[in-house]
Amino acid sequence: QVQLVESGGGLVQAGGSLRLSCVASGRTSSSYAMGWFRQAPGKEREFVASISWSGGTTYYAGSVKGRFTISRHNVKNTAYLQMNSLKPEDTAVYYCAVRRSMVPGTSSGLYDYWGQGTQVTVSS
Repeated sequence: QVQLVESGGGLVQAGGSLRLSCVASGRTSSSYAMGWFRQAPGKEREFVASISWSGGTTYYAGSVKGRFTISRHNVKNTAYLQMNSLKPEDTAVYYCAVRRSMVPGTSSGLYDYWGQGTQVTVSS
């Protein structure tokens, strides 16, 4: 089992920035990809960004490309999501996920473990 804990969410004005962190613990000895997803009220969970085990491959949703950056620090078992130029439509609960594969994906069904989420609210 892998446990994931997200942090860094909060309330920010439009145009501002936030940095989310996700720490993995438990059976993290094998290689794994990580991803960020989000879910706004009344909407389905959607893909935001993902990163391979090596960090050499990243994917982004079109709505965040150029504004968000995903990264990871394997020694710390931590993934980050740097969010800049935030918009009110970025308001959602953000979830971190782990895929038992070195290769990242964009579908939530590919991921094996999920965190509890952290709330991000962007005011206009």
